[in-house]
This record gives sequence, structure tokens and C-alpha cells, in this order.
Amino acid sequence: MKGTLSGQKRIQSALISVYHKDGLGPIVHELHRLGITLYSTGGTQVFIEGLGVPVVPVEDLTSYPSILGGRVKTLHPKVFGGILGRRDLASDVAQLEEYAIPPIDLVVVDLYPFEATVSSGASEAEIIEKIDIGGISLIRAAAKNHSDVVIISDRQQYPELARILENGGTTTLAERRTLAAFAFGASARYDGAIRDWFQNGATASEHVLRYGENPHQHAAFHGDLDALFSQLHGKELSYNNLLDLDAALDLIDDLDTLKGDAFAIIKHNNACGAAVRPSLKEAWNASLAADPISAFGGVLVTNSRIDKPTAEAIDAIFFEIISAPGYDPEALEVLRHKKNRIILERRSFQRPSIRSRTVLNGRLEQGADQVLVRSDGMRTVTKKAPRRRNRRTSPSRTSW
Repeated sequence: MKGTLSGQKRIQSALISVYHKDGLGPIVHELHRLGITLYSTGGTQVFIEGLGVPVVPVEDLTSYPSILGGRVKTLHPKVFGGILGRRDLASDVAQLEEYAIPPIDLVVVDLYPFEATVSSGASEAEIIEKIDIGGISLIRAAAKNHSDVVIISDRQQYPELARILENGGTTTLAERRTLAAFAFGASARYDGAIRDWFQNGATASEHVLRYGENPHQHAAFHGDLDALFSQLHGKELSYNNLLDLDAALDLIDDLDTLKGDAFAIIKHNNACGAAVRPSLKEAWNASLAADPISAFGGVLVTNSRIDKPTAEAIDAIFFEIISAPGYDPEALEVLRHKKNRIILERRSFQRPSIRSRTVLNGRLEQGADQVLVRSDGMRTVTKKAPRRRNRRTSPSRTSW
């Protein structure tokens, strides 16, 4: 990898060894267009050759075939020396030349699907074989030597790699460091899942999402969604859906302390309307009346079982998600006719008592806000006291 004093370096060689091949084709063609030497092995090598792109088999580099049923393929000094060799250290460069070890500037690797294998109900022997050794070693080696090497450890990073290649294959130290941090995070999560399986017979649950707040952002949910909800219908939950659901459940749990059926409408983490009434349909009508425009495309949540009359009322507007503790069969029939509408049946579970978020270079923590503010607990601090509004003539934005 040729470099400059500013830390910019250009990729000249790449090792590609991936389990998932989707999305790899355009990357391979772009690497070839830039004249970058490709090394590969096994199924990835066959895939690259099928694209009509020249590739050097790792076996030709190491003079060793894949052995032990594929357990040992890339674990060799001629591979790891090329990744870990420090280009600015004369003794390393001399040893690379002495042993004819070519430097490797880019490593594109993903990991065996360990968690998916566990979830599939596979046998213990099959699960053990999905504990990645070579892949995790390549990821850690490349991330360690990020001063010289670019590491792509997840196919969701292919758009970022494509951008790098559009720039002629040149990266800055800051870019390589960011990719290395992601790689070590992937390694830690993977090892954590394996540890949990050995200890508990189950994996720490990581649910990879389609994307984050924006389409170009990688995202995952770390937790057990199946313990929270049973999804009865609709498309996969997104990052933004989960944020709205979190806010919605916070609100409905507050309202659940009041007497009556509660309904709330959330959009972009804010309440469009919320109400508690003697019947569920009344609660829906009151919450919608608070702001019927903003309710479009929102998240609906209630503390009561959905009946058919309420289902018919809420079906009149477009919404993304509804969460309830249960649904009458006739209500489900009404709600299911929209293909992508997400219908969740909420399970009983304990919400976290500690809330945390990352800030700056650290993390903030605080206890969950579990106090419901009531009017009888407030005092007027202005000279003019507020007057209670007539609900029938002027509905408030939130009307409980």
C-alpha cells in the first residue's frame, strides 16, 4: 500500500474470503479495474473466477492446500505476514522480502453465521463448525494493522468500500481507524454470542436491521425482540420503528396507571395524541382528535385488547405499527388487509430500570422516569392561573 505523509494510502492488493457473496460482484469488478491484485480461497475464489476476474489462490501463495475439512485455509505466515507487516518498519519490510511475502492492503472478510445456525436448531456438531477461526483472525489482524491495511468485516460496508474505490482506492488513516473500530466491535459481538452459547445454550441476541436512521447507516438491535412482542403481520421492524415503539411504550405504561382504556399515537418519538376513556374506541377517537394530521404514518399503542369496532375505526387512517396486548380474531382480519402494516402483540416484560445513551466519548446513564405527573401535584408559579379547557369544544393535544 503506497502512502504519503498525510496518512493517505492506496490499495494495491486485496484478500477476499467471504461466506455471503451477495453484493460482492461489483466490488470485485472495481478492484480489477483499478489493477489491484486479488487473493482468495474456496468458494470465494470460485465466485471471483466465475466473474471472469483473475485471482491468485491462497494455496499458490502458501504452497499448502486447504486441510482438515476446510478448518485451515488462510492460517499461514505468508497470509498473516502480508497483513501484519509494518510498511514503515525496515526490519518488517526486510523479512517480507526475505520470505517472499506480498503485502496485503485490503482484507474483505465476513464471519460464519454462528447465531443463525444456533437459531436454526442445528446439532451441536454443526454449531461448532460455524465457529469461525480463520475469518475472525483475519479481521483482528487487519484491524490491528489499520495504519497500513483496510478492513471490511461486513457486507453492509460494501457501499463504503465502493466509495473508497471510486476515489482510486485511497484511504486516510482516520477512515482506516473507523473501519478497524467497527471490525473489533463485530469481533466482540461474535465472541460474545459464542460465549453465551457455551454458558447458556443460547446466543446473545443481535438483530441486524435493514439500516439505521438513514439508509447509509449500519444498525442492529441488541436484545430479545421475541421476548417483547409476537409479530402477527407485516414487514420487518426498522431502526426508526424501534425508536418510536420505545417512546410509545413509555407513554402507554404511564397511561396504564390511570383508570380506563388508553390509546396513544407516536410519530418521530413524539406524541401526536393520547387519551384514557371508559371504552377503547372512545380512547382512540380522543387520541386521534388531538392531531389527526400528524397521526398519519404513526405508531399506535394501547393497553387493551383490540376489538372489531376499534379496528375498523383505526383502519381508516394510514399507520405503520400497532401494538396491543391482544386482538379479537375479527379485529385481526380487519387490520391484516394492508400487506406491510406491522401488527405486534405485546408480551409481559420488565422494562429496563436504567436508561443509557452514548455522548461525546462516553456514556450517560440515568434511572427510568417512572413518575407520572398529575395536575394535583402541580402548582401555579405565574400571576395568572391556567383555566381548564372544555374538552368538547376544544380538545387538547393530549387529552386524558
